[in-house]
Amino acid sequence: MSAFHVASGVILLVAVFGYFNHRFFKLPEAIGITAIGMVASLAAVIAGSFDHAVIESAKRLFEQVDFHDALFHGILGLLLFAGALHVSVEDVAPEKWLILALATLGVLLSTVLVGLGFRGAAWLIGVPIDLQHCLLFGALISPTDPIAVLAVLKRLGVPKSLETRIAGESLFNDGTGVVVFLTLLGVATSGETVSLGSTAALFATEVLGGVVAGAVAGLLGFLMLRGVDSYPVEILITLALATAGYAVAEALGVSAPIAVVLMGLIVGNAGKRAAMSVETRERLFGFWEVLDELLNLLLFGLIGLAMLTLSFSVAQGLAAVAGIVIVLLARGLSVGGLIFATPRLRPHARAAITIMTWGGLRGGISIALALALPAFEGRETVISTTYAVVIFSILVQALSLQRVARRVLDQEASAAPASVAHDRAPRGQLQPERDR
Repeated sequence: MSAFHVASGVILLVAVFGYFNHRFFKLPEAIGITAIGMVASLAAVIAGSFDHAVIESAKRLFEQVDFHDALFHGILGLLLFAGALHVSVEDVAPEKWLILALATLGVLLSTVLVGLGFRGAAWLIGVPIDLQHCLLFGALISPTDPIAVLAVLKRLGVPKSLETRIAGESLFNDGTGVVVFLTLLGVATSGETVSLGSTAALFATEVLGGVVAGAVAGLLGFLMLRGVDSYPVEILITLALATAGYAVAEALGVSAPIAVVLMGLIVGNAGKRAAMSVETRERLFGFWEVLDELLNLLLFGLIGLAMLTLSFSVAQGLAAVAGIVIVLLARGLSVGGLIFATPRLRPHARAAITIMTWGGLRGGISIALALALPAFEGRETVISTTYAVVIFSILVQALSLQRVARRVLDQEASAAPASVAHDRAPRGQLQPERDR
């Protein structure tokens, strides 16, 4: 079976999942389609445990797909560009320092906390995974996915600052998380003793180089968009930025994910205001929304296929449960520490930390990074734990986020002093932080 047949089958499944979600479940599309797809993948895994022919067929099919190449030289650049395209710089500006801290210090802190916690859990369970690979797990699971959580947040009517904080952090920590992951992966696979200073220098070079490369490419793309008035040509220009721009950044030895994020921000803000007609904006942004959802579901389809090739054990199940708890705790500690360090947010710290922790959803990129790991002792445990965290994230956190957020927001409103009752937000909403 060719890659075309695989892609065609996955797209057919996405359409079927979307139909059933719209007709029967009425969930936000990103959550509903993903949830149904993940349940279907789990059902296939369970079926494969009873019919070994299914597993053998999946292995033969998966051997035809270079997952690492498909992720890092195709899907990732397009996903990051699509995410950045829809982020408003004006909305992000008031929260820029907190978002920057969450997307950098928060990711690094979460990586360390998850790595150390998972190393301890693996030791207790008796699964042989060394610290450097546990830190790799921390790096790949720390980035959050903005797509699903925003679909829920927009239903709640939470303050714009909180919505922007979560969206901005999720976008930028994707790029940071990938850079941390690739840096740690290079250290783990080099076989050489690497100092903390050299690792930090490599990280800084990739990040700063990615920012410069993305800014230059984004500016060139903006000038090209401003020079034409044809939405098919302008869509092609954005596709070229997300693919060729990513490839050029890789060739220069800088962070391609961060470069693509910068390109998307420039096109989605300066390009949208000054280089596109109304028709082009509608068609171009609509195109990227559809492509973004399709790529996410295609990614989950490939992930489901990959899961059929993995074996499971009681120890891996225990590691998966431990991983879910550790990831949530690390998320709460990393977010909470930075919020308490911001004086203006302290009055709303409990609500903000709860929503940002429970709303820190993990997506396909985390599993794709796990599947890109080279062979090492405990690799399948890391992959199965990553998959468990993502399943819990989509099927439990995403589907219960509305109830959790509403309860916290109601408690915050009822606890407000009577003297400021006239300033309260409507029931179910959180009074916006004083950030103007």
